[in-house]
Amino acid sequence: MASVRTGGAAVAVLSIATVLSCLLCSKYRSRVSSTRTKPHKRRRGLVDAIGNTPLIRVNSLSDATGCEILGKAEFLNPGGSVKDRVAVKIIEEALESGLLFQGGVVTEGSAGSTAISLAAVAPAYGCKCHVVIPDDVAIEKSQILEALGATVERVRPVSITHKDHYVNIAKRRALEANEIASKHRSSSQMDHKDVEQINGNTSDEEKCNSVFSSDCKGGFFADQFENLANFRAHYEGTGPEIWEQTGGNLDAFIAAAGTGGTVAGISRFLKEKNPNIKCFLIDPPGSGLFNKVRRGVMYTREEAEGRRLKNPFDTVTEGIGINRITQNFLMAELDGAFRGTDVEAVEMSRFLLKNDGLFLGSSSAMNCIGAVRMAQKIGPGHTIVTILCDSGMRHLSKFFNDQYLSQHGLTPSATGLDFLGLPQEFSLTK
Repeated sequence: MASVRTGGAAVAVLSIATVLSCLLCSKYRSRVSSTRTKPHKRRRGLVDAIGNTPLIRVNSLSDATGCEILGKAEFLNPGGSVKDRVAVKIIEEALESGLLFQGGVVTEGSAGSTAISLAAVAPAYGCKCHVVIPDDVAIEKSQILEALGATVERVRPVSITHKDHYVNIAKRRALEANEIASKHRSSSQMDHKDVEQINGNTSDEEKCNSVFSSDCKGGFFADQFENLANFRAHYEGTGPEIWEQTGGNLDAFIAAAGTGGTVAGISRFLKEKNPNIKCFLIDPPGSGLFNKVRRGVMYTREEAEGRRLKNPFDTVTEGIGINRITQNFLMAELDGAFRGTDVEAVEMSRFLLKNDGLFLGSSSAMNCIGAVRMAQKIGPGHTIVTILCDSGMRHLSKFFNDQYLSQHGLTPSATGLDFLGLPQEFSLTK
């Protein structure tokens, strides 16, 4: 009988163990299901899919610095960059104000990302896109724009004060489109003086018919540098998302600036929520914003003495850095600035690809340099947020081209984070 009782007890124990195992497995599957397969609300079309990007921990940099370094993964937007937000805001405000109509053309002078976002978003609003782009930017950006259906003008880089700077040409193209639309609506020839000027520019009449079709419904110059819709896109969208995703528990924000809209919108929102959050700029070579933030002037002592480079933007980074103050940048609330280099940007991009699997473009790499500098400044134990603007996919011909980098003395060679000149405790050991 003892053996029977022992056998019965064993069966009972086995049964209990089986039940507990099933319960644990069920709870585990439930937890995994809730965290990985939780159904998301459907998005209504392309536009509704823009924004609400994840805030991801950059593991290698966080582990190396002792800070939580978080990157807003803007490269996951449908158009592939942070500029999708700006494109939507600019077009929607223009349509609401009556400055743009369905069938009209959105024109922009851009180094690439904003143009791509406008080209991707414009058809969703029944509009077309015409882009003027410097001919020294990565060729794949022009190829992407054309594939998206935009018309593209590649022009030589000149100073913003020159009438043929790509931004100024884009302004004139919008005016030309409006002229064509006016003539199409009217049976009589309009007097040239009656045509509304855009930002003080007159049109190139000889180019009108070759650029836009006769049924054009008018043009609108997006003006990403001065149009405060850029700032509002981040003040009303990106900034609040970061605050919510961190639960308000962040110590610093840092990013580079081109138009200034991203750093301005986010910094102002975060400062209004908590004035103790440190907001910093990271600036690439050739840009004057570092000096403006740190010293209140846009130039160094040497440049003031007449030794400024003829082409100050001799840098491998694209879409960031500028030598003037835009209306968007004026909205920024900044506590300081760091200077980055091309070497650091290239090395950082390779470091992140090797250690995190993050394939990022030049501006994203520069932002991550800024995040590490920020961590070095405020010390371990803090949370730092930056922007991962776009991926490396639109930087293949320059930033990720070994031959191009070799020709410019930028071949990466670092084995860790030593390229930032950090002490040993800031270097990641694998």
